[in-house]
Amino acid sequence: MSIKTIGWITLTLGSLLAIATTSLAHANDDLVDSIQADYENRLGDMFEEFHANPELSLAEFKTSKKIAKELRTHGFSVTENVGGTGIVALLKNGKGPLVMMRADMDGLPVQEKSGLPYASKATQLDPVTQKTFPVMHACGHDVHITSLIGTAKQMVGRKDQWSGTLMLIGQPAEERVLGARAMMEDNLWQRFGKPDYALAFHVFSNLQAGVINVVEGSPFAGADTVDIYVHGVGAHGAYPHAGRDPIVLGSQIVMALQTLVSRELSPRQSGVVTVGAFHSGTKHNIISDLAHLQLTVRNTNIKTRETLLQGIKRIAENLGRAAGLPEDKLPEVIYSEESVPPTINNDAMVRRLKNVWQTAMGEDRVTSHQPEGMGAEDFPFFTTDPEIKSVYFRVGGTDKDYIAAAISGVGPAVPSHHSPLFKIQPEPAVTAGIEATVLALLDLMAPTQ
Repeated sequence: MSIKTIGWITLTLGSLLAIATTSLAHANDDLVDSIQADYENRLGDMFEEFHANPELSLAEFKTSKKIAKELRTHGFSVTENVGGTGIVALLKNGKGPLVMMRADMDGLPVQEKSGLPYASKATQLDPVTQKTFPVMHACGHDVHITSLIGTAKQMVGRKDQWSGTLMLIGQPAEERVLGARAMMEDNLWQRFGKPDYALAFHVFSNLQAGVINVVEGSPFAGADTVDIYVHGVGAHGAYPHAGRDPIVLGSQIVMALQTLVSRELSPRQSGVVTVGAFHSGTKHNIISDLAHLQLTVRNTNIKTRETLLQGIKRIAENLGRAAGLPEDKLPEVIYSEESVPPTINNDAMVRRLKNVWQTAMGEDRVTSHQPEGMGAEDFPFFTTDPEIKSVYFRVGGTDKDYIAAAISGVGPAVPSHHSPLFKIQPEPAVTAGIEATVLALLDLMAPTQ
């Protein structure tokens, strides 16, 4: 083959790529215009209604009813009360993959102080504690469910561009990490089919509004809630030799637990062991017979999780032995059901969707910086066992000038999630969430020739 021929082929391929990129950009302009019109006509009001009327975990009764009603108007087959208040909506459109998009819908027991004109004034009886709390969407789940409804409309209007079955899920009780597990225990995949791909996103207040952030590996940590009951022998504080002090032993356990991350994990491996509460005793001069430690344990892969959890039990029990406790009085380590494995993205799927988003939305709107902190999610209950290829991404929710002013110190700090001051810009957050979701779905469900 001549150099001239090779050059012609290269030029032709380059031209075809440029044409395809331009065509995708034009198609995305139509998508953006349609989403914007939908937001102005109804989604904006819908978001404010959701925000003003939040509901607690396991009690999302009105929220789930409204979501179900909206999805039915778009032609989806909707099943309610899955795993409690969960919703499963299916839209079949020929042969192809089954793809799931999930939105969590619960609020938090927080009194809103955002100053927004549509701020929540709601209160609700918590079905778990049987206490009444003020309720607020202090974590942006109102963005998620509004975007889910907007996504439904866009996908129905583009049925000629995709093939397969779309599954939209309204999930309860994410804030208590109970909802995904409850839906799975209600035979979710057996009843509705196991997805070939799964998607979810979370709005973030410390990310510029309208920007998409997606990372390979683990975007959210695994979290385990652990209780340690340290037994002792009660005695008078003036006669410590007559007892076995659980406060001293508990303190030794707290300090020894710090070595799990610093000495048992690789320096490049993430892990957190935090003792958030330590309760024992009733009076200055009484040695208690029991101490209670409450821990949160965070990790980014299953191997690290096992190392940390096994290490906690080993340290607690063997320090009990070192303190001279009999086997029937060794510290008890109890793992709560309010625990989740780490969220782990499929790396190849991340690269695929990142390319789609950058091409259609622009490279400046798609980032891949690793998130700070070790926040957790219950989404992996959908994707871990059995394993499903999945991507969990972030959508920005705060004006870039507000963020810049906060960073420089000339403006107020950006309110964090779960704060009574939490607020985001709904329009760019909701519309970007819809845009990114629809682009991902159209790519994953592209018709085959």
